Amino acid sequence: MEKIKFKTTINATKEKVWDVLFGVESYPQWTAVFAEGSSVETDWKKGSKALFHDGKGDGMLALIEENIPNQYLSIKHIGEIKDGKEIPHNWGESFENYTLTEKDGKTELIIDMEIIKEWLDYFEKTWPKALDKVKEMAEKRNEYHVET
Repeated sequence: MEKIKFKTTINATKEKVWDVLFGVESYPQWTAVFAEGSSVETDWKKGSKALFHDGKGDGMLALIEENIPNQYLSIKHIGEIKDGKEIPHNWGESFENYTLTEKDGKTELIIDMEIIKEWLDYFEKTWPKALDKVKEMAEKRNEYHVET
């Protein structure tokens, strides 16, 4: 597994950033950077299953490992979705973590991941674009709110 980390500072509260990251309406908007038509099926609660869809019948199968609202969310990737079917994998410690820290009304958002080597180049190019979109949405809009 490869470890990667990305961070950005957003001129918004951690609550607002959290709402953009995990809101029903906002999530597909910023994750379109990864896959146009992306969506997620989950309630974001600790222990819940999460199905990340790419809009074409494929995606990722995961579990919500931890959820501390407005501070930290950890997703454990446990498989793929191919042609609409869940295919479990044993990737070991394959986590995607979101850490939010607020100071003086600004939020530092850190994403750290453990991924297989073949995805390294893709995520190193795509995560910065996704973070730019999250930043843009959180700084401009006031309409997102999600209960997690």
